[in-house]
Amino acid sequence: MTTAPTPAPVPHAVLGAGPAGTALARELAGRGHEVRLVDRKGAGPAVEGVTRLAADVSTVDGARAAVAGAAVVHHCVNVAYHLQLEVMPLVQKAVLAATEEAGARLVVLDTIYPYGETHGAVMTEETPWRATTRKGLMRAELDALYLAAHAEGRVRVVLGRAADFFGPGVLNSTLGGAVFPAALTGGEVPGIGDIDLPHSYTYIRDVARGLATLAEHPDADGRVWHLPTAPALTTRQVFAMIEERTGRPLDITTIREPRPFGPFDEVFMAEYAEMFYQHTEGQTVDSSAIREAYGLAPTPLGDALDETLAWYGDFLATR
Repeated sequence: MTTAPTPAPVPHAVLGAGPAGTALARELAGRGHEVRLVDRKGAGPAVEGVTRLAADVSTVDGARAAVAGAAVVHHCVNVAYHLQLEVMPLVQKAVLAATEEAGARLVVLDTIYPYGETHGAVMTEETPWRATTRKGLMRAELDALYLAAHAEGRVRVVLGRAADFFGPGVLNSTLGGAVFPAALTGGEVPGIGDIDLPHSYTYIRDVARGLATLAEHPDADGRVWHLPTAPALTTRQVFAMIEERTGRPLDITTIREPRPFGPFDEVFMAEYAEMFYQHTEGQTVDSSAIREAYGLAPTPLGDALDETLAWYGDFLATR
């Protein structure tokens, strides 16, 4: 495990104020860093120690404004699923150029899409990139460009990959707004694909801890890391853990093929159909490398579910 003195606080620009960006901004501020949280509106609930800025980082001028004065830039931007193929390359181009111009480091929140179908094999950072879907190929191309920019000495870059998110604030996830509210109220819970296969889920606060730690360790640059992810269970086992905590059985409806459900409408599911293989083969993410290098262990799944259910309980009480 690498040991180093506590890094001095530096200015961080977090691009994207969704669940991951917001959790990361909160984590960085808690570590004493100066944090700017950027999205298109620049509005939202106050986060202690964090300032907000409105900027469109898919444009060069917007990206320049977003990263001005930052020593570290975090790319946590996401867009509507049906717009990803068009917009994400624009964001990359603008953010890379602005970060290079600013002389900052770039930390990118990434997905496991570039691996493509693994037929149940455990995914490590050494797993080949064999994506065949449009979104998988797009992500793989963007990642190759990020790493090339680093190799060419243009921008120092590090990528942190996560499995499906869950946790406080995470609504649009297969373990999110379609599951926890129903678990608490007795509604229908969708079981996507084969719920008896192992499936990794990454806790949103571990996403934040992992990205913040990579940001504080320049020796991590130039490669992909898997963010802390608890050992994979089957989705049915995860559901059983939720049942234990709520004290009621889940009303599980199996979704065996792509179709609208919960927060996922027809537009989303039409785009998600090509990624549905993630629920018909095992999806196991190994994050031992970041644990061995920086001592980052994932939050125990039971604790993460407790915190998530508590957040959703509060969320439902305010609706």
